[in-house]
Amino acid sequence: MNPRILALFIIAFIPSRIPGTFNEWIAYLVFFYLLIPVILFRKDLKDVGFKLPKSWRSTLILIGIAVIMSFLGLLDESMRSYYPRFPYSDVYSFILGELKMGVVMFTHEAFFRGFLLFPIAKENKWMGILGQAIPYAILHIGKPVIEIPYSFLAGIIFAIVDLKEGSFLPSFIVHWLGSAFFDILCALT
Repeated sequence: MNPRILALFIIAFIPSRIPGTFNEWIAYLVFFYLLIPVILFRKDLKDVGFKLPKSWRSTLILIGIAVIMSFLGLLDESMRSYYPRFPYSDVYSFILGELKMGVVMFTHEAFFRGFLLFPIAKENKWMGILGQAIPYAILHIGKPVIEIPYSFLAGIIFAIVDLKEGSFLPSFIVHWLGSAFFDILCALT
């Protein structure tokens, strides 16, 4: 196995093991999921999805699905009580929290659907798709139980779309906007 990819599989589980505040967690994610991989892949960033997608059509379709899934998520009390993940006291702190979650989503999508997916999928498409979806789902252990299979399925769908579009930006946009929409619904209910 490529040593860079092996290093990423190890790195994937480090940020969740370090205790800290919400802001510290974001800093760990930026360091482990973005800065280290950027250094490892500095000459190949376009090859790992750091570019605009070929089309936005798939992104728009997935946003529609995310809206529907958000309403379904409201049916689960564990989801409503778990989200949003950040503290807020007013509209401004809520918006700031969502911007911070955007950083979280960007680091996750760059790492799993960029740095992990594209190099492995270049050798074997389905190995790449599963190779990033499995650790991604494992990292959802400890969240509401429904998120484990959902994150695995979402990881597969996001990977297929991102490979088709040649970019991880579709999954980032859908993940962030879908998360923000669900946070708003939870905050209002």
